[in-house]
Amino acid sequence: MNVRDRLHPSEPAPVATTKTTMRSNAGEARTMARHSGERRAASSADPVEDAALVRAAQRGDRDAFGALVARYAPRILSVATRMLGSAADGEDLAQDTFIAAFKALPAFQRDARFSTWLYRIAVNKCTDALRARRPETVSIDSADDASDIAWQTAHRSTPHGELERTELAGELERRIQELPPLYRESFLLKHVEGLGYDEMSEVLGVHRDTLKMRVYKARTFLSRALTRVLEVKPRLKP
Repeated sequence: MNVRDRLHPSEPAPVATTKTTMRSNAGEARTMARHSGERRAASSADPVEDAALVRAAQRGDRDAFGALVARYAPRILSVATRMLGSAADGEDLAQDTFIAAFKALPAFQRDARFSTWLYRIAVNKCTDALRARRPETVSIDSADDASDIAWQTAHRSTPHGELERTELAGELERRIQELPPLYRESFLLKHVEGLGYDEMSEVLGVHRDTLKMRVYKARTFLSRALTRVLEVKPRLKP
């Protein structure tokens, strides 16, 4: 069933228009997904401005909630798409996230960060969706730190490095999907969304030291995967 068809005709305007916002930001999210090594400046949104928009939305200002959707749609869509490995599934889940946020907005505690609260809703929905799938079988516990050269190669800014970076980006996206969900969500929030460990801890409800371990293992697993690609692909002449 089309997402639009799932929306009740009596839904408030901000919810009914979320699908349009998702589609308008889908291209941006896919562009962001191709640059996995570059952090999203998730903290760039002004928490004070967010709080003002939340207060207005809680008073019934639909445009205020629409502004929050427009502000965070690319980020939530990016996380959802990369967690689920499907643009269509990511779009559906991102819309569901904003619908849930709109319905829960009256209970939102104003001393909390809206972005943290919204990420928590999205990650929880991703977790539920992934649990309904086949259990993950990939283990990254054997990862070591001997292959950080691949990570560095993926971030070179030379012309040669840029070409390698483009080639590795697609492989990196595929390998991210191999990460177990707990490692995948930690890696995405840290290295794509640019969250600090304290905010990640609030989003995921996990101690920051545990998150550091998960991010380290995820990054090492991905580096090893990229190393194998570099070892088998023909080296380009300068």
